[in-house]
Amino acid sequence: MLILTTPTIDGKQINTYYGLITGEALLGANVYKDLFSGVRDVVGGRTSAYEEELGKARKLALESISKKAEELGANAIIGVRILYHNLGGTMGNTILVNVSGTAVSYTP
Repeated sequence: MLILTTPTIDGKQINTYYGLITGEALLGANVYKDLFSGVRDVVGGRTSAYEEELGKARKLALESISKKAEELGANAIIGVRILYHNLGGTMGNTILVNVSGTAVSYTP
């Protein structure tokens, strides 16, 4: 599955637009507790374990939209946006990773 942030596929003609697709993944509060309870995994001001967890959540959200696009018959997703939201409040320190884009078909 071709996944692009651009609104077009350079040098290719899009044949079919299937529409908006979204994928989400939640990163739970227990990750925060584990990561911020000590300074054991901070290198140069960065928390590598936290970055790894965000990466896993982003990968899950991207896999979700890829699967949805394939089910529609698409072979690419254009205009992809990745957003991170701190849900806070009643959800604790939960991060929502939201990925959206437009499922399309093009001739490779």
